[in-house]
Amino acid sequence: MMHNYCTLFNSTYLTRGLAMYNSLDKYVKGFHLYIFAFDEACFSILKNLNLPKATIIPLIQFEDRDLLAVKSTRTAAEYCWTCTPSIIRYAINTYGLQSCTYLDADLLFFGNPQVLFEEMGDNSVLITPHHYTEKYDQSATSGTYCVQFVCFKNTKEGMEVLEWWRNACLDWCYARVEDGKFGDQKYLDDWMTRFNCVHACEHRGAGIAPWNIQQYEFGDRDSSIWAKSIGTRLSFPVIFYHYHGLKIAEANSFIPLPTAYYDLNDNGLLFMYKPYMSALVEVSNGLKKRGITAVLHENIKIPKIRTSIRRIANLFFKGKTGEFYHNNYFKMRWLTKLI
Repeated sequence: MMHNYCTLFNSTYLTRGLAMYNSLDKYVKGFHLYIFAFDEACFSILKNLNLPKATIIPLIQFEDRDLLAVKSTRTAAEYCWTCTPSIIRYAINTYGLQSCTYLDADLLFFGNPQVLFEEMGDNSVLITPHHYTEKYDQSATSGTYCVQFVCFKNTKEGMEVLEWWRNACLDWCYARVEDGKFGDQKYLDDWMTRFNCVHACEHRGAGIAPWNIQQYEFGDRDSSIWAKSIGTRLSFPVIFYHYHGLKIAEANSFIPLPTAYYDLNDNGLLFMYKPYMSALVEVSNGLKKRGITAVLHENIKIPKIRTSIRRIANLFFKGKTGEFYHNNYFKMRWLTKLI
């Protein structure tokens, strides 16, 4: 079955967005991704790539009067959050889609999400829980559910939920906790009771992320990556991982987690982060071959204290200094732990 997706990002996230697109293309035969480019450089590069399963929409094309009216009151990140329900609505209405699933640009697929749509059944909306590790539970501030993979069917019920969410985000969407709200995300908290057409995904392989990775061990099985719950010992295939907070530093170096807030062990690094870092390097190298040499990520400078001869050797040959991990770190490690 053909499924339609949409996402939004600017040139800073372009390599991540392309890595996500490539992973979908690897695991899904029939799909189409509507990419909303949030700056000119991003739009120009994406158009020139001629991605066969994507439609590229510039910011100016979908911004309507309501969005423009609040744009000046939001930061760049807050405006992206404000636009999330609007790009889903635009894709459905403009292209006559039966359904559309919003994807965060910093996801990587490890399997076909078809199983998630099958679980959704006849419901018109699908949302995914955070499944926080207990010590990282941020339900009160960031919400029970994560705006990372949200599906809306073009039904009366589904569009009513989408319109409610769009109006709520136009009214208030800020990067702060206020009156039980936070960004576009806390609005999802009561959807299971507010509406009767919403399904909360139960598949634990949908949305493994820094705030829950501590609950799992990972290994290879049947040419796929599987996770095993440390608590229940139940195993399941990983569908996608959400690389929240990952930043790209200079010279193919990466900061996997935001400010080292979440615990991350070698098993998680090797099975979840090695494929992503390799995917980002592959995308970057592919762009360079096309003559695209612009910096399309944060390009964080490694602190001078870490650029002594000893630190350079540690970074580039051992591959790891503090929060920085170099791509070579993963090339020299063997994946031996199996579930």
